Amino acid sequence: MKSLFNYLLLIFIPLLLLQSCQDQDDALAIPTDLDIPKFIWRGMNQMYLWQAEVPDLANKRFSSNAEYDFFLRSYATPEELFQNLLFKPPIPDDESAEVVDQYSWIVSDYLTLEQQLGGTSKNNGVDFGLSTFNNSDQIIGYVRYIIPNSDAAAKDIQRGEIFYAVNGISLTLSNYRSLLFSSNENYTLNFANLTYDSNNNPVITPNGKSLALTKTILAENPIFIKKVIPSGAHKIGYLMYNGFFPSYDSKLSEAFGYFKSEGITDLVVDLRYNSGGSVLSAARLASMITGQFRGQVFSELAYNKKKSYLNRKYNFTSTINGTSINSLNLNRVYVLTTKNTASASELIINGLDPYINVVQIGDATYGKNVASVTLYDSPNMTKANANPSHRYAMQLIVAQSVNSVGFGDYLDGLVPDYKLTERIRTLGVLGDPSEPLLSTAIGKITGTARFIPAEKPSDNFKYINDSKTLRGQNQMYME
Repeated sequence: MKSLFNYLLLIFIPLLLLQSCQDQDDALAIPTDLDIPKFIWRGMNQMYLWQAEVPDLANKRFSSNAEYDFFLRSYATPEELFQNLLFKPPIPDDESAEVVDQYSWIVSDYLTLEQQLGGTSKNNGVDFGLSTFNNSDQIIGYVRYIIPNSDAAAKDIQRGEIFYAVNGISLTLSNYRSLLFSSNENYTLNFANLTYDSNNNPVITPNGKSLALTKTILAENPIFIKKVIPSGAHKIGYLMYNGFFPSYDSKLSEAFGYFKSEGITDLVVDLRYNSGGSVLSAARLASMITGQFRGQVFSELAYNKKKSYLNRKYNFTSTINGTSINSLNLNRVYVLTTKNTASASELIINGLDPYINVVQIGDATYGKNVASVTLYDSPNMTKANANPSHRYAMQLIVAQSVNSVGFGDYLDGLVPDYKLTERIRTLGVLGDPSEPLLSTAIGKITGTARFIPAEKPSDNFKYINDSKTLRGQNQMYME
């Protein structure tokens, strides 16, 4: 359902009485029952990319203040109002289906949202994927990696392990969200072994292992692995980078300083589990990989025709807050991807493509080419002077990303140069030269004709979701 979007930033509403009423509401010291609904409608009317295509957000939708108030009161909760104002585009091959904007959301506490966008969340440290199997509604989780300094990091749980239940309740399509992402800070994961029958169908067998985990406020350092891998005449830098969080950009520059001091000849950037983050951080990473294009356009956020004058360019840079960054001046980079590679991660590939050779290895990426911004209940939608009576905020899509030559049409994902799907039964050890995706990259760098594992018969697994997406970290956002 992904499409090019229209962004409306500051629309003059020709209903003068309505606008006057809203302006007065902004200045009210005593909250009313319509403070939050008015914030939602006003924010989406002014800022939502799909405003022109949502009838209830039309500038002339209401003929009077009374009609406006009646409309807002017809929804039981702010969340219900928000959901009903989201764009539902037509689906050409199934006109009965309704696919709603899946990238915009609302929160009741913007402090939590701000932490999530910065890589901080209430988390037990298990990063996982979720899949159904054998065409059933049963779900298994598989551990992708363990976040350091988390509760899970001190316990017996490893990448590749399978869990099938929470607190003894089997995971299904209808309950996995409530079991894994409830407000409860504690739960127990129940584990299983994965085998295959004679027809190569997966068999999930409980193995008796259970592990109690506790969620804590956890800040994830996105620089998960940095190392140098010698291979013949090559010194290959390997960076596993799991999120674009601006507060870690200086640490990222230090990592590139390490690569530079080691004299690496090639670079592999592993974005397989990186679901996005800050556009600014993406521009900085691209500048560290290169360095020879400072001042040139890395990416442009393109708004609709009406607001095209707001188009915002992100250029290659040489500094972070006035401090010089470490750059490698490379003309080629190898990027590892999966279907979880999204948003700002895709921006790296698309933004660098006009300038250097980007060799993509793995699976097609997610296909999210739009950016969002946090809207607060204030006169100009920023956090300054936000309404003190509540902490509701909206994270709305605000622009489509294109690179320096105007390309941004990757709604079905960016297709790899060398396709290699990551599978549960062959995950391998992250950062190990024998791990399938990294091994393929090393082989392409050195020309040693390393074996690329053949595509195995279908595992009968269907990817459903992952922990980062469920925590709202599938983002490309502007500060």
